[in-house]
Amino acid sequence: MSIEVLNESGVPVGEKDLVDLARHVLDGMRVHPLAELSLLLVDEPAMSELHEKWMGEPGPTDVLAFPMDELRPGQPGSGGGADDEESDPALLGDVVLCPAVAERQGAKAGHSTQDELELLCTHGILHLLGYDHAEPEEHKEMFGLQAELLASWQEKRKP
Repeated sequence: MSIEVLNESGVPVGEKDLVDLARHVLDGMRVHPLAELSLLLVDEPAMSELHEKWMGEPGPTDVLAFPMDELRPGQPGSGGGADDEESDPALLGDVVLCPAVAERQGAKAGHSTQDELELLCTHGILHLLGYDHAEPEEHKEMFGLQAELLASWQEKRKP
């Protein structure tokens, strides 16, 4: 699995932790191990520009997801290996994060900027996999899955 991080935000973040989290989420979702993902961290002006261009909304946002190939997660219980017919190798897409926005949101939520970035990264990856939260049932499914993935990530990181 190839996960590339490009930090153009000017803010130091735990890039290795983001890569490890992304790998955990992709493994948990049974995404093919040869799939490629890009994580881009940008400053507020760059995020504002992307937000306005692609979503038609002013100002910076916390996370944007730009899918490339149409991927679907593998089925639970499938091997998730390279020969797994349940998932496909492909370019998953880009998750764009804004650490400055994440810092404010994390402070409001009572956790660190890194924790907020990990939540947003998970959220963005789920969007790349086709999950959405526009409708109440979609919201329940996506946020439930997000909570499960983050809980298993935190459990995995315990000493």
